[in-house]
Amino acid sequence: MADFAAPGTSSDGIAFLVSAGIVYEIIAAACSSPQTTEINASARADTLMKWVKVGLVQAAAFVAIAALIDKRHRKAIVGGGATAAALMWWSYDHALKAGLASNEPGTESY
Repeated sequence: MADFAAPGTSSDGIAFLVSAGIVYEIIAAACSSPQTTEINASARADTLMKWVKVGLVQAAAFVAIAALIDKRHRKAIVGGGATAAALMWWSYDHALKAGLASNEPGTESY
């Protein structure tokens, strides 16, 4: 039977997923999706990316607090948070560049 309390077992995986999940959740709560960023990049690029940055700062704070509280899973917490932050930044950055390069109209009118 597996020892789930031993380092390097599923507990680290759970901590990694929780940390990654909180980054995605916080960024999603702070801003629109990468799809919306791409579709409306020409009209809202500055504000959309501002909120991605705000979300990343908030997420970093939560990940840091979790890592301080749970020393045993610190590497997994930081690893999950850093991985998710990098992937979300890449997603929004790609969406911004693709949207600005596109000639398609956005979904918003002003």
